[in-house]
Amino acid sequence: MPAPHRHEAGRVEAGDLENRVGVQMIRERGIDVEDLIDKLVAATASEWGTYYYYTILRMHLAGHEDYKEIAEDARLEDRSHFELMTPRIYELGGEIHNDMQAFVEQASCPDPKLPEDPTAEKILLVLLEAERCAIRSWQEICDITAGKDLRTHALAARILQEEIEHEAWFMELLNFERNGTSLPSGHFKRAYPGQAPISHNRGT
Repeated sequence: MPAPHRHEAGRVEAGDLENRVGVQMIRERGIDVEDLIDKLVAATASEWGTYYYYTILRMHLAGHEDYKEIAEDARLEDRSHFELMTPRIYELGGEIHNDMQAFVEQASCPDPKLPEDPTAEKILLVLLEAERCAIRSWQEICDITAGKDLRTHALAARILQEEIEHEAWFMELLNFERNGTSLPSGHFKRAYPGQAPISHNRGT
């Protein structure tokens, strides 16, 4: 006798377009899907916000071209994070707000705005603290999804990896700007300024 098709059917009926097997499976593993969607939207809104505000911050680093290049790497990688996680929000049955202002108001982190008297040190401090908030946001999502929602966890872990890398970059630059001493971060030059490894390697 042929082996039975063990996973051919389940709680979601054949042809059902209202329920998602991918959502059902993670719900059965203890994930509060609605809460997860809210956290993903908030973290993803922060990524969009940092992309926008980093654009402004880097404009005010004239004379510090090495700082500008690293800020550009972080800026484009945050845009990549937004683009990486947004489809997952929709796969889970969520959505991002149709109004951009309402969307960014959902962000889990404050806007990294240009400081008054925007010295290099002040700008680097804003960049550093923005990355630290992002680490906390994505770590929370990784903790919630570990062992239960493998797809979301894999995406969030990739983003978290880069946010941790960004923190190290800005710690290095801020330490040098403040103290004139080295605090190596391991930042390596991209193949071109602002290359975003997540989007660049997405097909691998």
